[in-house]
Amino acid sequence: MNVATAALAIVMLGATPAVSAGFEQVMVPDPGGAPLEVGIWYPSKDAVAPQRLGLFEQTVADGGAVAGRGLPLIVMSHGTGGSFEGHYDTALALAEAGFVVAAVTHTGDNYRERTQVGRLENRPRHIKVLIDYMLASWRHHDTIDPSRIGMFGFSAGGFTALVAIGGTPDMSTVAPYCAAHPDEWSCRMIKERNISVSANPTDQSTAAPDWVHDPRIAAAVIASPALGYAFSAKSLAAVTVPVQLWRGDSDEILPHPNYAQAVYDRLSVKPEYRVVPNAGHFAFLAPCTPSLATMVPEICHDPEGFDRAAFHREFNPAVVAFFKAKLPAR
Repeated sequence: MNVATAALAIVMLGATPAVSAGFEQVMVPDPGGAPLEVGIWYPSKDAVAPQRLGLFEQTVADGGAVAGRGLPLIVMSHGTGGSFEGHYDTALALAEAGFVVAAVTHTGDNYRERTQVGRLENRPRHIKVLIDYMLASWRHHDTIDPSRIGMFGFSAGGFTALVAIGGTPDMSTVAPYCAAHPDEWSCRMIKERNISVSANPTDQSTAAPDWVHDPRIAAAVIASPALGYAFSAKSLAAVTVPVQLWRGDSDEILPHPNYAQAVYDRLSVKPEYRVVPNAGHFAFLAPCTPSLATMVPEICHDPEGFDRAAFHREFNPAVVAFFKAKLPAR
């Protein structure tokens, strides 16, 4: 490259405004329950500033204008006891790459309220409600391309994503699985909280859940999916969209091989499978702040030698690259 060409390139780069992330928080009406708390990130060229987000801090254009049209949409589902804030850094990376991201706090299964932890059928229904809202009622809905929708889900959110893209779990497998694995975290939680997660086919009051699938979702990133063993190859046969599947090889909450590995083995269309060395279950959550680590140390603890912040510098770009490849511009 000669001097003149290099100078022109520098001028052109300087003339191209950087795209940052805009952000807003909304309450989405839910016909089946209380309004859903939702965080929305999107590309914006407006000025950014540091902003508190729960126990995190993000640099965004609060309420800024959306940059671009025909934008892809990613919906996010958190794990048990989480909130829409838990994957904010991944949402920021996606927004800065040109995606609209809508993350929901699941009613009754979040850090403030856990009255519906066992009502897993509500989670994929929330996702459908969220997509409906983003495509028809969000104030910038006309900037979204409805043919380019993806989903990100972690832990119980990974279970949610599997259902949303076509999987149908057999919840009658949970009780026998937990009888055989009583010391696993999820089985202890079910017992300690007396959570009913299996349907008795002879009892009309506990009829099989009506699992909501959403064919508008064209690609999914799934990390450490809960209840992976509850999906058979037959019940996953309807999952045909591209999937990027992640697990930590030191997951202490959903241990190998009955969760992510079971899903991988039973998917007929094999996903892009990423196993993260020395990563625990919570590695996929945003790196913790000191205040968060003080309040909920269990979700901030990583195996010795694992650097969550360094991992996210690889994880977030990998998620962005996957969605860019699978939800290309038309």
